[in-house]
Amino acid sequence: MGLSLTRAAQWTPASSGTGKLESTPMNESLLKEILSFAEQFGSQHPQEALHVFQEPLQWSTTLVASDFKTDYDISDSDVQSNERDSEGLPLLQLSPPTVSVRSFNQLSKLVHLAEDKKVEEVQACLEENRYPVVKILGSSVASILQGEDTDTDVLSLLLSKCLEEIAGKIRLDPTAVKNEVDSLKQSSIEREKRVLKSIRYTSDYIFSNGCRAPPWRQVHGEMCYLVIEPCDTETLCVTCSTAGVFLNGGVKQEGEESGYERTSDVYRDLRTLLKSRSPHFAEKINTQDFAVQEASSTQKVQHVEPVDADEQGQPQRSYEQREKNVHENARQSLYKTGGEKKYEPCPRWRNLGLTSPCGEAEEKKRSKSSGEEKSDEIQKKKLGAGAKGKMKAEFSASSLPGRLSSQKIAVKFETSCILYGSPSAKTRYFQLLLSYTELYEALVVARVHLSPGGDQTATVLTLCAMMDFNLMQETCQLAIRDVGGLEVLINLLDTDEVKCKIGSLKILRKISHNVQIRRAIVDMGGLQSIVRILDSPVKDLKALAAETISNVARFRRARRTVRQYGGIKKLVKLLDCVPNLASLSANQEKDVEVARCGALALWSCSKSTKNKEAIRKAGGIPLLGRLLKSPHENMLIPVVGTLQECASEESYRIAIQTEGMIKDLVKNLSSDNDELQMHCASAIFKCAEGKQTRDLVREYKGLQPLASLLSKASNKQLLAAATGAIWKCSISMENVAKFQEYKALETLVGLLTDQPEEVLVNVVGAVGEFARIPANKAIIRKCGGITSLALLVNVTNAVGACATDMDNMAIIDQLDGVRLVWSLLKNPSAEVQSSAAWALCPCINNAKIWGPFQAMKEILASLSQLVA
Repeated sequence: MGLSLTRAAQWTPASSGTGKLESTPMNESLLKEILSFAEQFGSQHPQEALHVFQEPLQWSTTLVASDFKTDYDISDSDVQSNERDSEGLPLLQLSPPTVSVRSFNQLSKLVHLAEDKKVEEVQACLEENRYPVVKILGSSVASILQGEDTDTDVLSLLLSKCLEEIAGKIRLDPTAVKNEVDSLKQSSIEREKRVLKSIRYTSDYIFSNGCRAPPWRQVHGEMCYLVIEPCDTETLCVTCSTAGVFLNGGVKQEGEESGYERTSDVYRDLRTLLKSRSPHFAEKINTQDFAVQEASSTQKVQHVEPVDADEQGQPQRSYEQREKNVHENARQSLYKTGGEKKYEPCPRWRNLGLTSPCGEAEEKKRSKSSGEEKSDEIQKKKLGAGAKGKMKAEFSASSLPGRLSSQKIAVKFETSCILYGSPSAKTRYFQLLLSYTELYEALVVARVHLSPGGDQTATVLTLCAMMDFNLMQETCQLAIRDVGGLEVLINLLDTDEVKCKIGSLKILRKISHNVQIRRAIVDMGGLQSIVRILDSPVKDLKALAAETISNVARFRRARRTVRQYGGIKKLVKLLDCVPNLASLSANQEKDVEVARCGALALWSCSKSTKNKEAIRKAGGIPLLGRLLKSPHENMLIPVVGTLQECASEESYRIAIQTEGMIKDLVKNLSSDNDELQMHCASAIFKCAEGKQTRDLVREYKGLQPLASLLSKASNKQLLAAATGAIWKCSISMENVAKFQEYKALETLVGLLTDQPEEVLVNVVGAVGEFARIPANKAIIRKCGGITSLALLVNVTNAVGACATDMDNMAIIDQLDGVRLVWSLLKNPSAEVQSSAAWALCPCINNAKIWGPFQAMKEILASLSQLVA
């Protein structure tokens, strides 16, 4: 961006003599800006206008002595100002054709005297005084200014001017040029009505971005070269660039650089250029339908067709918007479903040629029928209404990451028409397309306002408009990514505008539920920016940043990034609040929200072992223990979730016990929230390996709530956590006696059938612990537990029989069947143990397929179980 802006003032090559300012729209705009400054300087800054330049500004002027009136000493053709410096030298002196000016006051007066030649005077002054600051202030002051960081200010001014130019003018793209060329070719077919003899490209090769110009010319924004033969003038060699079209020196071969030089003014399109060069074309074009079609298509179709400029090196066009002429595609009839309801895709899909996904040939035939006029009227009304309130965004879509090409969209669309055969499915598919396209187009228009250096109010309003869409819908999430909005949202996080950051994070928080968006955020370096916001003094910002991290950090690389950039310590600091009050002030509520979001983020990050250690070292355990006493349920869920995730580490299990958290975990087992109960039971499941923890659960009356959770058999995750906690707690005989009082064994036996594996493993383990008491064996038999255990016997027998085959053994090992068979050695039933031991025999015989070390380790483990 900086390179292209510093080249905003465009000069002719040095080989052509003294460098001159080219006649380009950007240069004209800059000259007018400088002219306005020079005209108003004398009146707005009268004191500064009297400052005498260190060296005079000299240039060849078109003014003569007769143009000067009062306040000047006129002698023949020479002119001197009456205003002089301290040494008596005139501040303005004219010796035709050279004029010398030594103050802004005289410069301002001279510009006023020039009248209709003001711009020419300013241009001549700049061309002959390439470094005016040095002459005005002196080389010493100029060097000081250059030593300071003034580049940023200069680039900001240039950027502002560029955006003004971009916002006011239409930029061309390869598709728009192609459509116009095709239209001109079509209008040249009929000999009586033709407007041109011929029009052709100089190159037949088309790059992936639609350009025909060689890559080293695409850097300058050039797209293709044309050879046009008008009916009444000589052949024209034309260059089509993003800034407009102009005549060149005659591009014939790519090696001849001289042919690329511009030899005419820049025109907005081919039609305007040809009108200025060919009277025949100007006369004919206004009398043909082409003129009407051209005007209609350019006025009513307002959308963007992306160009892959970054493949061919066009970074300077990354914020340009181009309009596309699609009058041919707009004639296609709309797709109908069921013969009753007509679905009208928005202009973008119509322009991509997707309005007739099925039966395209038939639709083309019908487009020539009498129904075409009605279809056109409907489309024009729809396009006109849709375009009424839309702004034209003048930036390039070439930098949009991850967008779909028209070919890919077409394939996906037609494939879906085959897969979704029912009318309801097609209706749903069209709704998704329209939802995606509506947001895509809105974002294309809005992206011009979403810039870190733009107007804050406009940016905030644009962000608010984006939030009106259903950002939890995948089509909307992908639309933001495809249009390049994700990159802009991340860039806004590095600004100093709090409102812009809040708006950006509110959107990122929602769309980061999408897996692809999460990975894209990390790939773009957005996670680092979000982590930095955790240090902000603004509480709303910290809460939004933490919640966004909790969504993004759901895969390993993201969690590692958070840790490497100091995010774990920052998140732990967010937990430091006092939420234990029943009624909170507004400020305290914000503190609680910040802590809750911090706990959510730590919960996601705690799935990595290194992050668990980082949380512990950062002092997270005491803070989590303090928050565990909170009366706020939405706070407790992420806190307990983090604790149960970290409880897989022995250091955490010890800390949970010593910090007195078992009492709070037991207390929350009686909550009405199933998710909170599940996490508390899971934490107890992991911590109850130690006898002291099991005794604490019994002491705090936690066994009865655990037994009561067995009634919630429909919630399999909760059931798995509860049965696991019961299993571990029943290792202590005192706890088994308590569980007998709550009839837990009968319920556990009933869970031996029709349950997922994670539940069955825990149930069998718990039943085995209960069976160590002889009285419980009779209960197991009465409740039908023996039948289930008989099923286990049959299963192990079948596994053992299959394991005699080498190929079968490989599959059993792949499915972790050997470990499951060995786990049955802990079953209280001797028959189950016996069948499991027999099943292990062929596994031992075929141990060579696993490797000697693993086989020996597993065999020793099985023997220890048999001996026990």
